[in-house]
This record gives sequence, structure tokens and C-alpha cells, in this order.
Amino acid sequence: MTTVLLVDDHELIRSGLAAVIDLEDDLTVVGTAATVAAGLAAIERLAPDVVVADLQLPDGTGLDIARAVRRESDATGLVVLTMHSGDDQIFAAMEAGASGFVGKDAPAQEVVRTIRHAAVSPRSFVCSGLTEAMVRRVGAGAARLSDREHDVLLLLADGLGAAAIAERLFMSESTAKSHIGHIYQKLGAANRAQALVTAMRIGLLSSVQPGT
Repeated sequence: MTTVLLVDDHELIRSGLAAVIDLEDDLTVVGTAATVAAGLAAIERLAPDVVVADLQLPDGTGLDIARAVRRESDATGLVVLTMHSGDDQIFAAMEAGASGFVGKDAPAQEVVRTIRHAAVSPRSFVCSGLTEAMVRRVGAGAARLSDREHDVLLLLADGLGAAAIAERLFMSESTAKSHIGHIYQKLGAANRAQALVTAMRIGLLSSVQPGT
């Protein structure tokens, strides 16, 4: 059974989400909170598998909760809910370590699916508009990859890690890691998979080798 904590300052939303979640055989709500402080206290006390937090809270944001939890644990699922699901909010949630991002206007089952994802893959970020947001970010004027960064991207697509890329391109491992970090930043990605998906979408890669 996956245990869920709800953090939202609107009682109607808390009770509505709890009713939807408790209909699922594999999910149960173990607690609720209305503020960042109360949410963090409840997380420490209840150790839920997944925390579902509103983006805007009276004493902070759901991102504050995500960052605080991520400093202590990679195993806790973190889902951010919001009324305002723009690109900036999506990327902020991803960078804060959230497992998923869902608009409050989304169907109830999308919230449920995101909770289940967060429970099994807490460090893998999902959002229904993520790919489109990445394409917009890059297309809106993000710096293009340098020739060397493109070389590194191709080797990432071949499944090579930083050490192997460094050896292949005759550079230090720290330099390879720096190039990889710049690639992720320019593509608005948090990991290799997201970088490769975005690179394919915008035409930087024609394909990704099997196994990556």
C-alpha cells in the first residue's frame, strides 16, 4: 500500500483529493497539512511514500517542501500541484527534485497516475506538458550547443558515461562532466533521458541507440 500525504491550504481540495485517492486499492492518505511547516512536520512524523503538495502555500511553496525532502531522501515521491502550470513552473518543479507536476485542472486519474509514478520512480520527473515545454525553451532562444558539446551529446546518445566520453574525446573526465552539465542546462533537462528526448525533438539527434 502506497501512503500519501496531502499538503494544500484549501480544505476543499484536500478533502477532494483524499476522496479520489482513497478509492484506489493501492493508495491511502495518511495525513494532510495546510502549510510548508506543517507539511514538513507531518513528513517527519508519518514518513509517507508520496507527498502531494500545492505550489503556492501560505508560508512558502511546494518547491520548498520538495527541496527539503530531497536533501534528506531520494526515495520519497514528490508531486507538485498548481493552478498555474506554465513552463517556468514545470522547470522549477523539475529542478527542485519533484517526481511529477500536475495542473489542478487535470483529470483526477492523471493525479493518481502521477502519484503511482512518484512511488516507484521518485527521481524520474513526469509532466504531461514537459516535452512541449522543453521544445519551447530551446526554441525561444536558448544557446545552441557548441561543436564540442554536440560531440559529447552524440556519445551520450551512444550510451557512454563521462569517463568513456573523456577517453574518446581526449579530455579530462571533469571537462566531460562540465560539457554534460552545459548540455543539460541548455536543453532544460535534468538527466540524460530528458536531454536525449529534447535533442531528438529539436533535430540535434536523428536517433538514439538501443539501450540508452
